[in-house]
Amino acid sequence: MGLDDKIKNTSEKLGGKGKEAAGDATGDDRLKAEGKGDQAKADLKQAGEKVKDAFKKD
Repeated sequence: MGLDDKIKNTSEKLGGKGKEAAGDATGDDRLKAEGKGDQAKADLKQAGEKVKDAFKKD
């Protein structure tokens, strides 16, 4: 996995956590759900990169 991809995924996950926290603090369920979705998307991207790396090593 490229370092730039890892940084982007981590940034997206942190952004999602921020949205989730903001939604929780303000009672905005839509924003909270959007934050959770962003985190899940970042986790899926990270997992995909790890799969690609596993195949590149062989």
